[in-house]
Amino acid sequence: MTKITTRTVEYPADGLTMIGHLALPAGVDRRPAVLLGPEGMGLSDVERRRADALAELGYVALAFDLHGGRYLGDPEEMLARCMPLLADPDRMRGIGHAALDVLRTEPRTDPDRIAAVGYGTGGAVGLELGRGGVNLRAIGTVNATTPGRPGEAARIRCPVWAGVGSEDPIMAPAQRNAFTAEMQAAGVDWRLTVYGGALHAFHHPPVDHPVVPGVGYHRQHAQRAWRDVVDLLAECLPLPQ
Repeated sequence: MTKITTRTVEYPADGLTMIGHLALPAGVDRRPAVLLGPEGMGLSDVERRRADALAELGYVALAFDLHGGRYLGDPEEMLARCMPLLADPDRMRGIGHAALDVLRTEPRTDPDRIAAVGYGTGGAVGLELGRGGVNLRAIGTVNATTPGRPGEAARIRCPVWAGVGSEDPIMAPAQRNAFTAEMQAAGVDWRLTVYGGALHAFHHPPVDHPVVPGVGYHRQHAQRAWRDVVDLLAECLPLPQ
């Protein structure tokens, strides 16, 4: 691991002041970068640590915000904000573009070598950037087999990897089948990994507040999903030697 530096970044999006977490690897050279999206609850130390881990590997990483600096631990409040957001691709793209602009203007970022990795709502944002034609090197999602508007997946220019728990009632088999059919029809280079026995948000360590039904942590699959993300980046966004 290498020494990293981190800082908080503020930027406007969705009528809010977003507060992201930027992690930079050691050195002064330009590096491949990862836009990292959180679950629907919002940016937490879980995503900050993931951004730091990516920086330790050698990537510039921005963990972006969804809720204007707030973490929505109340499930009803979270759903009240996230469900309309997930139903509005243009809003999701706006949130994604605002964070992407911050990442691209960071001097350490190679603006032509960026991937989007996201969990839940943050993963849906990354997919919408791809459907909007953004030049990404890879899109990786966990718990985000969200379908898009008809025909727009054809604008995705990079490989897409999606991970989902087999027992996830939120990303149910019918929904993930529709997602993979959309990717296949569009000619996308796609992969789907189904983690046996895992629920929704299986990657997220347990929290000290109520959660929506169907959520549960699975330590072994969480570790596997992280390795799958790192492997995707190594394939599509290799680091300089």
